[in-house]
Amino acid sequence: MSRTEQIVEQVKSLNADELKDFRDWFARYDADVWDQQIEVDAKNGKLISLSERAVNDHEAGRSTEL
Repeated sequence: MSRTEQIVEQVKSLNADELKDFRDWFARYDADVWDQQIEVDAKNGKLISLSERAVNDHEAGRSTEL
């Protein structure tokens, strides 16, 4: 059985309170990993073309206010 399969089985065995705690922890963990990746991409210049395109689209009237 793979490590992932073992984790899946363990998650399935959690009671409602444990599952809620795990879900809350995982949401925070996943957000932190995502933030770290965005930070690395920003430092490496991977987001420059996207930001330039967004600014150009906005200046050209191709955006809407949220």
